[in-house]
Amino acid sequence: MPPRIPRQRSRSGPRQEYLDAFGEDDDVFAPRRTGTTADALLQPAPVLVPAPAPEPATDADEAPPTGGAKARTFTGIAAAAVTTVLAVVVAGQVVGGQNGTAAPSRAATDRAPDSRGDPGATPSASPYGTAPTYEQAMDIKYPLSATLKGSGTFEAVPGFAKAPGKGQKYTYRVDVEKGLGLDGELFAQAVQKTLNDDRSWAHHGARTFERIYTGKPDFVITLASPGTTAAWCAKSGLDTAEDNVSCDSASTDRVMINAYRWAQGSTTYGDNIHAYRQMLINHEIGHRLGYGHVTCDKNGALAPVMQQQTKFLDHDGIHCLPNPWPYPGS
Repeated sequence: MPPRIPRQRSRSGPRQEYLDAFGEDDDVFAPRRTGTTADALLQPAPVLVPAPAPEPATDADEAPPTGGAKARTFTGIAAAAVTTVLAVVVAGQVVGGQNGTAAPSRAATDRAPDSRGDPGATPSASPYGTAPTYEQAMDIKYPLSATLKGSGTFEAVPGFAKAPGKGQKYTYRVDVEKGLGLDGELFAQAVQKTLNDDRSWAHHGARTFERIYTGKPDFVITLASPGTTAAWCAKSGLDTAEDNVSCDSASTDRVMINAYRWAQGSTTYGDNIHAYRQMLINHEIGHRLGYGHVTCDKNGALAPVMQQQTKFLDHDGIHCLPNPWPYPGS
């Protein structure tokens, strides 16, 4: 019978002092559950309480567990648990903004997507954040191509604006070419306010202007694309294409306002688009009332409203100042 070989004690399991640190119902091999958010925050986790230095390695066969080793092992495990809890708390404070020191969120720190490349983005209607007032809207330039050729069909802007004065009354309708993308109501409002201003052709009761929607008007003031404006002006022998200007198509009932000029203005007026729009209305209606082109004749004087101010302010060595009104001194 061969000699009996002593059986080696297995070292594959945990040490006894480690097992003793847990309750009887604890499964030391079961993975500990951690939340996805906590896992992310703890990679790496900030260590606020340093864990005690590890005990020197001992051979379980040579150094039986003692009360001191068991206590030290339990203390190390408890310290590690405290470190983990504190790390989660601190991470939660950073995310939740406790103590008034919230970390910037990703939405705040990442670069915002470019709305020009996002078909679902809705650009703001105005730089004011809310619907602009009339005065604000008249100060805004709007994008529109200088070579746009629109649909050639018009629709009247609904509504009625009573003539406010007692002078000679003119009725008019406001038409806007379909598909322009401009505010027809703003345009109609501008026509009524401008023409009935005392500095305009109304001039202290000399005339009064009334906007109608149905019936036969004295004229139709029409906001149209550059291409359509040129076509209607050509009906009266006028060429507006070269300088992209407006006209009174006298052989028709239409006073044509070039939508490019309405939207973008002219270099002569620069950023003063509100005054330019008033000049545009007064100049073309002046033609409808029978007035022709004139120029200022004194250096530094206001340009007459019937000067072609879209094209020039200076002529023959004389510098004229921009002016939108027939009677600017009123």
